[in-house]
Amino acid sequence: MNMIKYSLSLSSFTIILILLNLNNVVSYSEDFPNQTTKRNNTNFDISTLVFEPDSSPFNLTYADWTAKWWQWAYSIPKNIHPAYDDIGKFCKEGQKEPVWFFPGTYQHSVVRYCEIPYGVGILFPILNSECSFAEYPKMKTKEELSNCAKKNQDTIVPELATLNGIKIPYLENYRIQSDIFNFTLPENNILNLPSETTQAISDGNWVFLKPLLPGDYELKFKGNIKTTNNETNGSSDNDEFAGPIGWNYTTTYILMVK
Repeated sequence: MNMIKYSLSLSSFTIILILLNLNNVVSYSEDFPNQTTKRNNTNFDISTLVFEPDSSPFNLTYADWTAKWWQWAYSIPKNIHPAYDDIGKFCKEGQKEPVWFFPGTYQHSVVRYCEIPYGVGILFPILNSECSFAEYPKMKTKEELSNCAKKNQDTIVPELATLNGIKIPYLENYRIQSDIFNFTLPENNILNLPSETTQAISDGNWVFLKPLLPGDYELKFKGNIKTTNNETNGSSDNDEFAGPIGWNYTTTYILMVK
């Protein structure tokens, strides 16, 4: 009889240990996803993470980098273009160190996931504009291109840019007009124009982030058009990529810096 009681007690003790272990496994399984998706500490000073407009990131002026953004944007065929990608699968197209370029979104809000290498800066527009001789063949001078880009950009309001929920302030101070620059349109380009090399000038409100520490980040930005408080439909004209209309939707990037 004592042996039977001892066996029952031992069995009960074993069951209790198993249940305790199961509870630990469940607890760990519930916590682990939170650990893997946890963002970097949001107590950082956002002002230290943005290049100033009068600075020369990576030994080029802010304006020069905005021209390079347009050269990058126009070099990619439309069928694999990051600007028309809803989930981020094309975010690495044409990217080169030391700066990666991110576009906004056209006619609807998106959430894009993108893994980027540690050590690169990130340049993106709140909203931007561009005029080229290819799009406006009646224009013949640099001044005409400059006035055209300025007129388009004068219609926008930079509404918001946040990193891990922290607002990047004074977006109106980051308006930059480029000097004249060249870009080349490939076949199947986003302007639906013949493949050619042309000249352009851009104007825009930009944010240029310094390299981020390894970790996960949420980057969000949006601009709007002064003539409306609502998100507007885009134009069907060939130059729809070059102007702000239709691009006034919220763009979110979930970034994994490795």
